[in-house]
Amino acid sequence: MKKIYLDHSATTPVDKNVLKAMEPYFSDVFGNASSIHGFGQDALKGIDKAREQIAKFINSEPGEIIFTSGATESDNLAVKGVVSALVNQGLENSDMHVITSLVEHDAVLEPFMEHEKNGLAVSHVPVLSNGVIDIEKFKTQITDKTVLVSIMWVNSEIGSIMPIREIGKIIKNIREKREREWKKLGKSERADKPLPIYFHTDATQAFNFVQCDAQDNYIDLMSFSGHKIYGPKGVGALYRRKGVPLEAILRGGHQEKNFRSGTYNSTGIVGLGAAIAQLDKKNQDKNNKYVAGLRDKLVDGIKKNIPNTILNTDRDNSTASHAHFSFIGAEGEAMLMRLDMEGIAVSTGSACASGSLKASHVLIAMGIKKEVSNYSIRFTLGKHNTEEEIDAVIKKLVLIVKNLRDMNPVYKKTDGI
Repeated sequence: MKKIYLDHSATTPVDKNVLKAMEPYFSDVFGNASSIHGFGQDALKGIDKAREQIAKFINSEPGEIIFTSGATESDNLAVKGVVSALVNQGLENSDMHVITSLVEHDAVLEPFMEHEKNGLAVSHVPVLSNGVIDIEKFKTQITDKTVLVSIMWVNSEIGSIMPIREIGKIIKNIREKREREWKKLGKSERADKPLPIYFHTDATQAFNFVQCDAQDNYIDLMSFSGHKIYGPKGVGALYRRKGVPLEAILRGGHQEKNFRSGTYNSTGIVGLGAAIAQLDKKNQDKNNKYVAGLRDKLVDGIKKNIPNTILNTDRDNSTASHAHFSFIGAEGEAMLMRLDMEGIAVSTGSACASGSLKASHVLIAMGIKKEVSNYSIRFTLGKHNTEEEIDAVIKKLVLIVKNLRDMNPVYKKTDGI
């Protein structure tokens, strides 16, 4: 039985070219990159190259890249590190206000929960029915005390793309307006310098599909990870614009200019750089077009052959990879297990939340009923999938959904719609 993998938002296979770039660093170039001898310096050359590859893709300086163990650590470093740095500069928690959205990954939501427990005011931007943040509501939530905004670039469950450049420009304009108005005051009238306001985005799900230019999108901090872009697991990075205050959350080794201590994962970092180097616009456009064609074939096939289904992904404003469906009357976990028995890998939502029996916070925020969210499956496609695989998935899915609905005594064709 040939296995079919449609869970690329959870992780991706390592690309052969990426693996080739990594191979010497497993055994031949094995030195500790912090060591000053030749073995260490050979490893450091690979890290420096990766830093340059990443900086080129996001349009930053190499020195603005901080290597981490992955996007979760990068998110925590950004969300906690900025606030901690501002506290060290003399601000009280009660002096600050931070903003995020209702549909963020838990790696962002949980640090914000910690901020709230510590006395910071936290606002959560609602989303529209397609999963995109309500930009007008966002504007009204910014106050004179707002110091940090964290909005993900692409939602991992439904694939919605957020208006990152618009958000970044709003924040930049407010920051500049605060500064101008403060400078207009006479020296005797001036109070303390106006609070800064910084913009962080979790771009983990965006790199495969979007040219994530930090300058053009007015981004101050950006998180990303290797294993979502056909690179290795256990490695990621945080872009920090020069001058943005940041306090380390891991201490001890003084690596990464004291922002992130720990022995360099040279092999992983080289792989991260190699994976990102393949994301030039030409390759990205080619892959986007190919994957979007497969995704549309899957969506159209499901809609044609399986009645009473809801497509939760907005194809006009999502990545090429995502197709999130609710199959009314067929429980999501049961579908996942039946598909897995057929050798087909999908997800009911974020892989990091698997095992949780709670309804998806993303779907609830979109206004989808809890009972409908329980009927949901996420398909995320990749560059190695084929049309033949999509045909096979549709064929199997038709039978599985029918079988589960036949066993559901309360199922009605109009239920939930």
